[in-house]
Amino acid sequence: VPTKPSTGSPGGLPPVFTYSEAIAAGLSAERLYRYRDEGQLEQVGRGLYRRVDAAPADHNLLEIAHRVPEGTLCLVTALARHGLTDVIPDRIDVAIPRGRRIPALQSPVNVHVFAKNTFGIGREVIRVGDGLTLGLYSPERSLVDMVRLRHREGAEIAWEALRRWLSRKGARPAV
Repeated sequence: VPTKPSTGSPGGLPPVFTYSEAIAAGLSAERLYRYRDEGQLEQVGRGLYRRVDAAPADHNLLEIAHRVPEGTLCLVTALARHGLTDVIPDRIDVAIPRGRRIPALQSPVNVHVFAKNTFGIGREVIRVGDGLTLGLYSPERSLVDMVRLRHREGAEIAWEALRRWLSRKGARPAV
């Protein structure tokens, strides 16, 4: 069954937007879903959309950045981004400060709750695309957290990452 061509385009919307933002901008639910079905929009997460003409970006990180503004990539995920491990995590490690609500996400995420008073130590901000940012712990903070949580995250990953970090600094770690 051929579909009717759509009238207009979602161009007036920001690159990433919520269902509520689309409705507030005057887009009907039917038109929003038609744009999605026609391939003019991508659904990033539940109630979260992205224009297809936006710059390429990781959909999982976009959803996390949108739903968890304080979220910070940590542990194995942060080590991988800093090139300190060859482990490719099957889930994204994200830290939030204690006392914050853990949001529902469709992306494969492990949420870790860190103490409020130390949450900002070693926290950097990275762009994840479409004007959104996400926190990323520094290599040093990631190493400290991995060693601190080695009983849960894996001691071998922690020690290998520490060896790599030391060798980058010119030290000669014992094997």
